[in-house]
Amino acid sequence: MSETKHNWTKEEILNIYNKPLMELLYEAATVHRLHHDPNTVQVSTLLSIKTGGCPEDCGYCPQAARYHTNVEGNDLMSVQQVKAQALRAKSSGSSRVCMGAAWRNVKDGEEFDQVLEMVRTINKLDMEVCCTLGMITENQAQRLAEAGLYAYNHNLDSSEEYYKEVISTRGFEDRLETIDNVRKTNVTVCSGGIIGMGEKVEDRAGMLVALSTLNPQPESVPINALVAVEGTPLEDQEPISIWDMIRMVATTRIIMPETQVRLSAGRTEMTREGQAMCFFAGANSIFAGDKLLTTPNPDVNEDMKMFELLGLNAQKPFIKKMQPETVEATDSKYQALGEKPKWTRPEHTIERNEVAKQKAKVVK
Repeated sequence: MSETKHNWTKEEILNIYNKPLMELLYEAATVHRLHHDPNTVQVSTLLSIKTGGCPEDCGYCPQAARYHTNVEGNDLMSVQQVKAQALRAKSSGSSRVCMGAAWRNVKDGEEFDQVLEMVRTINKLDMEVCCTLGMITENQAQRLAEAGLYAYNHNLDSSEEYYKEVISTRGFEDRLETIDNVRKTNVTVCSGGIIGMGEKVEDRAGMLVALSTLNPQPESVPINALVAVEGTPLEDQEPISIWDMIRMVATTRIIMPETQVRLSAGRTEMTREGQAMCFFAGANSIFAGDKLLTTPNPDVNEDMKMFELLGLNAQKPFIKKMQPETVEATDSKYQALGEKPKWTRPEHTIERNEVAKQKAKVVK
């Protein structure tokens, strides 16, 4: 088995992406079978533990406070509420719970302490725990690791060049710094992006360059299709074709052979046949449940019917990496430092983001 390559160039990745489809699928499926069980797909549940009110201006996101969408905000959920949702997810076949909070970055204090307790609680249910909480410092990453966190999600979203066309309130380098902080712990990295935001194929390749040249490569890479939400700057964006998703999944599989490729947002627009081709091309994880944070997602029962039809099995937890131990808060080696890191605020102007912001002011 060849060693994983960490010096992919944009040209090499574009050559793979643009191969004749049958040739691309064959290569991706071959790589997939060398590193993974082709009949096993991980089922994860994404839970929004704090919804809405985010200060960022991400052009795709209905949780941004500056846009007017029909997302109902909620304060941070309680530990018991999260435990109940995790048990429900486990009974439906999920082996991982991913908790998302609409924060720019983690701040030490009561709410973060509550999230740490959520991590401890779910890990004790023998489920993988993933969090996506925004930018984090090394000390905060260590505290999450102690609590039993299995993975931290922090998407690059797009290429560094196109990132500036989508987001103006934080810098691409902050994404990389957060991933680096996670890498200083035993927590695995989950990082991917969104296609269909108006980017070029070259930008998709650029994002894959950024991810594949990380050493080690991310253990998980979510590939999302944009779900255009009314009120966001990208509300009028045309949906991408299933062929774009298949090519993106296949290319990701070839250049990151050991990674879990996660077929994420946008599955409601995909047929079973389209999803089956994504699995054939190397996707081996989906999110189950009726929502992905705030956007629609296929019903878990429909997913189980699809699994039965395709002869797929749900992956058990801790197959790729051992279950982390949970350290109780009273025994924690790492304590809150009250850090106030200076994450960047580029604050350049993105015209469509400004238009959506002004529309929201009129509606509100």
